[in-house]
Amino acid sequence: MHRSFACLLSCIFIIAQVGYSRPLTDSLALQRLQNTVNQLQTSPLVRNGTAALSVRRVRDGAVLLAYNAQLSLPSASTLKLATTATALAVMGDNYTYRTTLEYDGTIRDSVLNGNLYIRGSGDPSLGSNRFAEFAAAPTLLRTWTEMVQSAGIKQIAGAVIGDATAIRSLPVPDTWVWGDMGNYYGAGVSGLNFNENLYRAVFKPAKTVGQPAPLLRTEPATPFLRLQNNVRTGPPGSGDEVIIYNAPFTTQAFLEGTVPAGVSEFGVKGSLPDPAFFTAFALHERLAKVGIVVNNAPLAIGPGRNPEMPLAPGGKRTQLHLHTSVPLAELARLTNHQSINLYAESLLLLAGTTLAKAPVTTEQAIQYLVRFWQSKGVDLSGFRPKDGSGLSPVGAVTATSLSGILAAMSKEKSFLPFYDSIPVVGESGTVKSLGRGTAAAGNVRAKSGTIEGVRAYAGYATSADGELLSFTVLVNKYQPGSLKGVMNYLEQIMAQLTALNANN
Repeated sequence: MHRSFACLLSCIFIIAQVGYSRPLTDSLALQRLQNTVNQLQTSPLVRNGTAALSVRRVRDGAVLLAYNAQLSLPSASTLKLATTATALAVMGDNYTYRTTLEYDGTIRDSVLNGNLYIRGSGDPSLGSNRFAEFAAAPTLLRTWTEMVQSAGIKQIAGAVIGDATAIRSLPVPDTWVWGDMGNYYGAGVSGLNFNENLYRAVFKPAKTVGQPAPLLRTEPATPFLRLQNNVRTGPPGSGDEVIIYNAPFTTQAFLEGTVPAGVSEFGVKGSLPDPAFFTAFALHERLAKVGIVVNNAPLAIGPGRNPEMPLAPGGKRTQLHLHTSVPLAELARLTNHQSINLYAESLLLLAGTTLAKAPVTTEQAIQYLVRFWQSKGVDLSGFRPKDGSGLSPVGAVTATSLSGILAAMSKEKSFLPFYDSIPVVGESGTVKSLGRGTAAAGNVRAKSGTIEGVRAYAGYATSADGELLSFTVLVNKYQPGSLKGVMNYLEQIMAQLTALNANN
């Protein structure tokens, strides 16, 4: 059963305390929590690393416990909470993205003397199979084709053009690493995203471990990519051990690693280097299948394009179809439940562009995020993110800054949708299997964060006396092979949050 609480709609935030602070209350439960995080820090598991914890009473922002809370540490995906909170606070939970199918020129004798455009607005969910009922890629391609047919167009004298000009930032933050960008979790953001900017590379594992695993196909087809396959066959049950090396706008990709023996086929997800071009390509192919002739090859316009590539002629465009996304509250929920980096990067740019009233880069969007929360009274000293998702290995936050944003968010109109977007420990999202059988299950909402050597959680807990608490716990550079032991401590910490008496 979830504990009820009366503090969800009100919070008066105060500036965070510094360092290892004296507890607001000297309750036994708080001392027990303090001892647990200290034991984690002094254990062999973290002898070369750092454990940090910040716990606040949301109602007034009061710090209950701060342990190494002012140290800048990698956030991993807990940073998505700051990103989604900002987007919801700035845009409102009912905001929707808009994607339009348009043409320029004129239609005469069934010939479009102009170009067909898919104009994006940065919607990260466009074509995603998470919304198969109305927004999956095959459904949208079919709908767009039907709209062209309904307009009486049987031939397009120009080209199908993916319009990604809504976002002016380059696809990936400049601190992301080469080993991430070609893989599904490293998909870059575009003004025209499609199918979460993914494709599947399907291999045929050999019967003998160590032998090459031929590449059978990609799903969907990507004939414009040059895939150098060096993947071999690993032991049965070894899973996906493939790394795809690629960079935005390049057609050459390198596939390294292993896929498991013992299966007839094995698929691995990669990231599309140019989502806007792929969208145009996919619609071009669909139109051809129903007999609509397109005279020129598909194109894309937007940041990062070859300056010599011919752009579409100017002039008025006529709308054929409008697609709207699900509300922002649902996109935030997916971002936090499924930890989708693409969604987080898109929402960061959306919030930054809105605050700046002009297109921004990722770096500029972060600056606007920082100013926004500083204007709410949050102490963001030591808050140094490099992206919106936490994938960057050099970005950092403090436990104080993140718990401060979470406390301040409780004063925003969109707090309840934000709170609901965070997974419940023991029940949902990336923390579904965490803390089962402990007091944390059902009483703590937490976003997990994991990159190499980092384990982190942040969110809200309901205390024993019904108060809502915000918390952030960060563990950096724990010993290799010690994750199980670290997780035992983290589960204890989250369970002990629920035993606090925040009003003593």
